[in-house]
Amino acid sequence: MSNQESAIFPSYARYPITMVKGAGSRLWDKEGKEYLDLMSGLAVTNLGHAPKQIKEKLAAQMDVLWHCSNLFHTENQEKLARMLTASSCADAVFFCNSGAEANEAAIKLARRYNSKVLGKDRYEIITFHQSFHGRTLATLTATGQDKVKEGFHPLPEGFVYAPFNDAASLHSYVTDKTCAIMLEMVQAEGGVIAAEQSFVDEVARLCREHDLLLIVDEIQTGMGRTGKLFAYEHYGIEPDIFTLAKGIASGLPMGAMLGKGKLRDAFSAGAHASTFGGTPLVSAAAIATLEVIQEERLAERAAQMGEYTLAKLREGTKGNPLVKEVRGLGLLIGILCVQPMGQAISDIHAAGVLVVPAGPNVVRLLPNLLVTREEIDEGTAVICEVLAKHAAKASAAY
Repeated sequence: MSNQESAIFPSYARYPITMVKGAGSRLWDKEGKEYLDLMSGLAVTNLGHAPKQIKEKLAAQMDVLWHCSNLFHTENQEKLARMLTASSCADAVFFCNSGAEANEAAIKLARRYNSKVLGKDRYEIITFHQSFHGRTLATLTATGQDKVKEGFHPLPEGFVYAPFNDAASLHSYVTDKTCAIMLEMVQAEGGVIAAEQSFVDEVARLCREHDLLLIVDEIQTGMGRTGKLFAYEHYGIEPDIFTLAKGIASGLPMGAMLGKGKLRDAFSAGAHASTFGGTPLVSAAAIATLEVIQEERLAERAAQMGEYTLAKLREGTKGNPLVKEVRGLGLLIGILCVQPMGQAISDIHAAGVLVVPAGPNVVRLLPNLLVTREEIDEGTAVICEVLAKHAAKASAAY
C-alpha cells in the first residue's frame, strides 16, 4: 500500500510488507510468505511472537480487571514494581506507556530533584552525540542526532551534547547548571556502539564529584538483551535513574522509569502522572515476561547466543570488503559496512530474513532471547550471502 492510499500519516519509511501473523521467531505476510524475524519488533518481542506464558497470564487477567485509574492501588502494578526493584539497584518505579515517556519522566525527575529537593538552580543534562532517547519534544532534544529534530524548533533548552566514549573531554561539559548525565550503555540506534569501561567509569566519577544524577537509558538494552538483565550491570555501576520499555511486556505498551529512594520526594503526589501507566492488564504481561526471563535464565542465554551469532557473522563475512566490523553485546548486534546498506537490507528481507538498519551503514540484528542455533545458522547464512552478492556488485562496478 502506498502512502497516498493509506489513512495513516506517512511518518514511517515502511517496507513493502504487510504482516498478519507471528509465532516464535517467525512472521508471515498477507501473501503467506514466511520470515525469520531477527529484529523482534525492534527489541520488543524478547520471548518471540505470541509466547504461550504471556497469553495465559493475559487471558486470566482479562476476566478480572483491565484498567483502573492510578488514583487507586492495583496488585499487579505493585507486584511488578517490587519484582523490578528486587532485581535492580532501584528502589521505586514510575510506570508509563513507552520508552520516550520513560525518558521524559527521567528528565523531569532529574530537574525536579535538583530544584525541589536539593534547592539548586541546575537543569542541564549532558547527553551524547549519536544517542537516541525518544520522539517527544524533550527526548528528541536530548537525542544527539540532528535528523530527528528537523522542523520541530524551537526546542526546549537544557541539553548539552558531548562526544561518546571520550572520557578525556567529558569534564569540560560539566558546568554549575549541570544536573545529570544521560547515556546508553550501547548506542543501538546510533550504530550499535558499546560504551567503553573507562568512559563509563569517568561518567560515574564525575557524577559523584559534582553530585550529578546518572541516568541510563535501557529502553533497547534492558530486559536481558545484552546478556545481563540490565546493561549497566556489565559496567559495575549503579545509576540513580534508569529507563525501560520495548521488551518489558512482550509487545504490549509499557515503559518504566526506575530510581533510587532518595528521589522519591521529587515525585510527590501530582508531580507526574500517566493515565495508562501500569494498568492491571499490561502489568500482568510484564510480570509474566520478567518471570520467564528470570526462571529460564534468558539473559545468560542471550550472552551465549550473542557470542555464537557474532562468531557466525564474522566467519561468514571474513574477507568481504564491504564489511568493516561485526560488533555487539549479547543479542544486540551490528554489522558495520563501508557504504549505505538500505538495498542490502531490503534484499535480506526478500530472502526471508528480517533485520533493520542502525544508521545508514549498519545492519542491526535483534533476535528474540529464545532464538535457536538453527535459526541463527539460517539467518546468518542468508545475511552473509546477500552481503557477498553486494560486495561482488560493488567490485564489478569498479
